Amino acid sequence: MKVVIALSGGVDSAVAAAILQQQGHEVVGATMRVVPGDDRAPRAAASVAGVLGIPHHVYGLTEAFEEYVIADFCRQYAAGRTPNPCVRCNRYIKFGALRDKARATGADYFATGHHARIEKDKSGRYLLKKGRDAAKDQSYFLAQLTQEQLSRAVFPVGELTKGEVRKLAAAGGLADAAGRPESQEICFIPGGDHVKFLRERGEIEDRPGPIRDSQGNVLGTHRGISAYTVGQRRGLGLAAAAPRYVTAIAPAENAVTVGPREAIYATELVAGDLNWLAGDPPQEMIKVMARVRHRHPEAAAALTPRGNGEYHVKFRKPQPAIAPGQAVVFYRGDSVLGGGTILRQGSLP
Repeated sequence: MKVVIALSGGVDSAVAAAILQQQGHEVVGATMRVVPGDDRAPRAAASVAGVLGIPHHVYGLTEAFEEYVIADFCRQYAAGRTPNPCVRCNRYIKFGALRDKARATGADYFATGHHARIEKDKSGRYLLKKGRDAAKDQSYFLAQLTQEQLSRAVFPVGELTKGEVRKLAAAGGLADAAGRPESQEICFIPGGDHVKFLRERGEIEDRPGPIRDSQGNVLGTHRGISAYTVGQRRGLGLAAAAPRYVTAIAPAENAVTVGPREAIYATELVAGDLNWLAGDPPQEMIKVMARVRHRHPEAAAALTPRGNGEYHVKFRKPQPAIAPGQAVVFYRGDSVLGGGTILRQGSLP
């Protein structure tokens, strides 16, 4: 069986490729270049491919990445939201444009180094499940994949812990990949300064504006709304007896609202752009476990359709830093039911 593996040069995709090779598959490495002139990933991936002795191809996907990821990223920040570019990249680029390149080579399956698993239920539906290592589970970032994408996807390290992955890398001669630190930055923004990135592109008209409390009292001046996200504490520049956190961003008023820590907790949100993997989308209220950010623990909630493609989520207990633009993902046990985009805190009018 021919399998194309998305090689980033990191330890997870390197070990995923090695596992597939050991299983007897014909393995081909594929790396995407999404930023013109940035050859860090292609070079690292080529090194891995060389150790494994597998063919390796680099595909320029800058135009697709610009259209589906970067342009959306800029629009979301301009609207006062906090986007999650990895979710869109997985759906439209990695499992979209890059996988299409793989299919054109006659590949049977497309593999990545994600810590997630795929199973098939009795009805023939593909189930997206959490990675075995709870601390490294990446199912949150894959909740927008489709049944068709899952049907030809393989996650070879999904059953392994991160420690096991690193041990396999070291034992398999992939020491460089095993010792490479995990990236914590947005891949297309080296250094992670998204505000500088947005300003240099001229995508936002960031203007100073008021920082106010929930009563509308002006407490200070912000440096542009794109520099803030719900739940943020640092960088506010406020002199106060107690810490203040961003509780809301109002683009139309060019204002940032802050409050005490308890003010960033909310029990309700409205989501849209729902991708439902577990059959048809719910037509009535169902009980779920929901996660509002990758690092947040799941929490018990009720998910209710409200029409116009919007869904109301009510948590049993208040959740911190529910940020519009972020993904909300729904689980039952270790299975992903589906996911959507947070439109706003609170309920529908």
